Amino acid sequence: MTGLSTIVRATIAALLIAAAAPEARAQQAPLQDKPFAEHKIVLQLSDNDPRKQGLVLSVASNLMKFYDPDKVAIEVVAFGPGIELLRPENPNRKMVESLVAQGARFDICLNTVDTLERENGKRPEFIAAATPVQVGVAQILFLTENGYTLVRP
Repeated sequence: MTGLSTIVRATIAALLIAAAAPEARAQQAPLQDKPFAEHKIVLQLSDNDPRKQGLVLSVASNLMKFYDPDKVAIEVVAFGPGIELLRPENPNRKMVESLVAQGARFDICLNTVDTLERENGKRPEFIAAATPVQVGVAQILFLTENGYTLVRP
């Protein structure tokens, strides 16, 4: 009976882990619905440097112009100090919203948001155009595993 109870416990543990796995994956933003995209780019933004923010926005904008917006999937993943790009008071807000209107996506790392809330006692605001993801780096990994090319301007 001891061997059987060990098997039952192992099976229950495996079922619990399997049941929890879809929830962990659900915290990532799903892939963009761009069936005609021939190019998939993920741009990493992890700095609060206005020049780097401008460079990321410029790269995204240039790609949209070079390729038809339907032919390119662009996702900017902001984490750490990079989330400042997605704050309401950022001077680049209009450019971000324009790129979102053209089909680009801007992800914001909730781990960073949670950390800032713990440190400052207040949850930072971010623009509605930002797509929350639990872990920014995990989102980058997910995208690269699904055919996106990582560019860190």
